[in-house]
Amino acid sequence: MKQRGKPQKKEKIPKAFTGLLRCGECGMMITAEIQKGHIYYRCTKKNKAVKCTQPYIREEELDRQLSKMIQKVSLPQDWAEELLKMAEKDEKEAAQSCAAFVQETREKIREINIKLQRLLDAYLEQDIDREEYRQRKVKLMSEKKTLGEKIINLEQKRQCWLEPFRNWINSALQAGKIARDNDLFAKKITAKEIFGSNLILAAREARGRTQNQWAALCAAHQMIGKKPLSHILVPPVGVEPTRDCSHTILSRTCLPVSPRRHVIILTILLTLILRLFYPLLF
Repeated sequence: MKQRGKPQKKEKIPKAFTGLLRCGECGMMITAEIQKGHIYYRCTKKNKAVKCTQPYIREEELDRQLSKMIQKVSLPQDWAEELLKMAEKDEKEAAQSCAAFVQETREKIREINIKLQRLLDAYLEQDIDREEYRQRKVKLMSEKKTLGEKIINLEQKRQCWLEPFRNWINSALQAGKIARDNDLFAKKITAKEIFGSNLILAAREARGRTQNQWAALCAAHQMIGKKPLSHILVPPVGVEPTRDCSHTILSRTCLPVSPRRHVIILTILLTLILRLFYPLLF
């Protein structure tokens, strides 16, 4: 009697994929509920303007679909190793270019300091009046400050891209393992990173649009065996782009000699991804 008088606490069963997807029909969030011992996901149907008719989907089926989507954008081990080698090579080349630019800029600053000293001497010798001295000094000091800021910005940007890129490589490598494992919450985190808020559920089918560097990786996977080399190779100008471009733009060139396919794919992938990590410096 004493036990019956107290409210019974129900055991909470975690629902991993709540808050991850939106309904493809009405745009509301997907929630979950337990029916007959199984977890089902469905639309919350809170949009009063749309009478949503989307059906339920079992967690096991949704897990299978999300795992397949994550697996498609996972990074193979050999690709990762090759990308890191190419990134380190580009980092060294960028460091050399940066050092040359810094040296040249410091030489210009040294010349400005000499001009400032000569200007001061001319003013003290009364060869120029106070107003002319002030105007010419302001101009030289402004040039000196601009050059100093360029050096600082260049050195800071040169150091800020490689570590995030390496972290992304590790995440992309782990994506395949996460897709094969049974940790649903890890899959939710990975799917959120890959697709952002672009995941929808419609007609018991999960769909999503990859974003940023994941879109470049997905495009690289799709290129294999589907396009001729002359249609997918980007010009060999290094990581730094010479024009505005996005991950959806690929240049067409003619090759006198066709290099190996996987090297081309990796070169394209590295170029597209690093354009997202590495801001323009020059």
